[in-house]
Amino acid sequence: MNILLVSPETPETFWSFKHALRFVSKKASMPPLGLLTVAAMLPGDWNLKLVDLNVGRLHDRDLLWADYVLIGAMLVQQASVHEVVRRCAQLNRPIIAGGPLFTTGHESFPDIQHFVLGEAEELMPQLVGDMRSGTVQRLYQATRRPDVALTPLPRWDLIRLRDYVTLSVQFSRGCPFDCEFCDIIVMNGRVPRTKSPAQLVGELEALRQRGWKDMVFIVDDNFIGNKRRTKELLHAMIEWRTRTRARMGFLTEASVNLADDPELSRLMVKAGFKKVFVGIETPSIEALTECRKLQNRSRDLVASVQTLQRAGLEVMGGFIVGFDSDSQDIFKRQFEFIQRSGVATAMVGLLTALPQTRLWKRLQGEGRLEGNSSGNNTDGALNFQPKLNREFLTAGYRELMKQLYEPRAYYQRIRTFLKSHRPNGPRLRVSRADLIAFVKSFWVLGVWHRGRFSYWRLLWSTLLKRPRQFPKAMELAILGYHFRRVAAQL
Repeated sequence: MNILLVSPETPETFWSFKHALRFVSKKASMPPLGLLTVAAMLPGDWNLKLVDLNVGRLHDRDLLWADYVLIGAMLVQQASVHEVVRRCAQLNRPIIAGGPLFTTGHESFPDIQHFVLGEAEELMPQLVGDMRSGTVQRLYQATRRPDVALTPLPRWDLIRLRDYVTLSVQFSRGCPFDCEFCDIIVMNGRVPRTKSPAQLVGELEALRQRGWKDMVFIVDDNFIGNKRRTKELLHAMIEWRTRTRARMGFLTEASVNLADDPELSRLMVKAGFKKVFVGIETPSIEALTECRKLQNRSRDLVASVQTLQRAGLEVMGGFIVGFDSDSQDIFKRQFEFIQRSGVATAMVGLLTALPQTRLWKRLQGEGRLEGNSSGNNTDGALNFQPKLNREFLTAGYRELMKQLYEPRAYYQRIRTFLKSHRPNGPRLRVSRADLIAFVKSFWVLGVWHRGRFSYWRLLWSTLLKRPRQFPKAMELAILGYHFRRVAAQL
């Protein structure tokens, strides 16, 4: 049987890094881990082909070759999904769709014949049997949270690794917290389920065997959701790294209480972790209470960020404006907080009600829900009636983003980060792509783009005062170019 797996195109967003990709001569930031994992659940004697629309084009000959087209998508990719569905309909190709976009909103896609809703591990045997017999059902829906130990090694052979900046693996699913706006607990639950340390290390070893030496994103909902299990994994990763001399580095997502566990952050850094994304959200205690982000209350959030930076981790932060309790000074407070914390990569978004979240249900019950979310919380659009004046909120948000990524403010934030950051753990290689990106930055950021004075000031001050941090400073400078482009288009 011929199976075509299609990953839709991701639009220009904060996390697409499209404007930074040109510096490193890569085609996409990350591969479609979900589809690569699903591919590994299909029979070994089937013919598989994967088309990532962020990397290449989907040709009619690919669709005509396929007996079934499998689409895996996130909410932000819905526009591309509709185009793929249209082309499949023209060529009479049946589609089986899965992933977060469809798990919480498959009703919006009446032209798709078949859906796999929820986690696929325990559904795949029945689906494969029905595909063999030509009796594929309309819906396959997970009735419980599967054991992620059932998840097979992704089919890395279906992609060209060199097309991507970062590869990805998954250790756990689920998050123990209960944030009102988050859809993670809707899809993956509040009890973290983990693979065994040996299983995850086996996946990393498979990447090493394929020659991968760069960053790997561990895409957990909350990497430290089960701290005991995470520490077991980190010890195993450290042993593996020592034994194999692996050179890759890691980034992940974690809750801010990571700062409360020095042993955990020390192990992460020793294992090769360089970055961690933290949902900081807001300096407003009232807003944290409103959205039940209780783990962020009763602490000095700037101090927590700096604790992680001193441990050797770059903190990337998520921030939100538009809570019901936000006052008109929220934009000023967010700007000042982000500048003081030295969170260079600060993803600030307008609050959005994602499908089936508690926020979505509350706003629907209050008669304030006004449409679906685009999945891109930095597009400046609201899908509900806010308590603050809508025009004031959206205008203030756009201005905040522009201020944050205006060259002088952004480069100052990088310098604040470099002062707190203590480079620890294994050194990562400087690749040919890194050197090319550095040279390109001379022209784009140092000559052509506004803010060139601030760029050269950062370059020379880092070389003179903090030479070991120079690669990090240049990486952040290049990322800032992408963020400015995104902010300018709001």
